[in-house]
Amino acid sequence: MDWTPERVTMLQQLWGNGFSASEIAGKLGGTTRNAVIGKAHRLHLPARPSPVKLKPNKPMVVMSDRMCRWPQGHPNEPGFKFCGEAVEAGRPYCTTHCNQAYRKKDESAAA
Repeated sequence: MDWTPERVTMLQQLWGNGFSASEIAGKLGGTTRNAVIGKAHRLHLPARPSPVKLKPNKPMVVMSDRMCRWPQGHPNEPGFKFCGEAVEAGRPYCTTHCNQAYRKKDESAAA
């Protein structure tokens, strides 16, 4: 395969527009991905940025029956969590959150 000036210009344009080497090879026709990469290297075209490496997710803390399940924040927002403090016996919440969740009738009428 000959690298004519027209093909080199097309390679440079496609490379600059962010096309992958495989896509460029397909558009040029009659060449391979590796030939495109080699020519781009010889032309000193700018290297592509490396893919962003994400940190692996930390394992979610497993809630036990002895941990308060009072939600803190909104589930769709970052930082959402559960209280996690020790629960009152037979209840799903800690003392503080039991006081918020379970009110006597006279307290709720006054509020």
